[in-house]
Amino acid sequence: MPKMKTKRGAAKRFKVTGTGKIVRHKAFSSHILTKKTTKRKRMLRKSGLVDPSNLKQIAKLIPYA
Repeated sequence: MPKMKTKRGAAKRFKVTGTGKIVRHKAFSSHILTKKTTKRKRMLRKSGLVDPSNLKQIAKLIPYA
């Protein structure tokens, strides 16, 4: 069986932690920031974990991560 190819777009967006969890960056933080509160913008800077309902799907996209 040949090696599986990693989806390069997914590889740039997701990272796997040492314990096997998949980390992502939060959306809605790039523009139209004037109407968002300081607290909301600060919370968007932090990374989040991928929801368990999407975990299997995203793990397939980055097989060797």
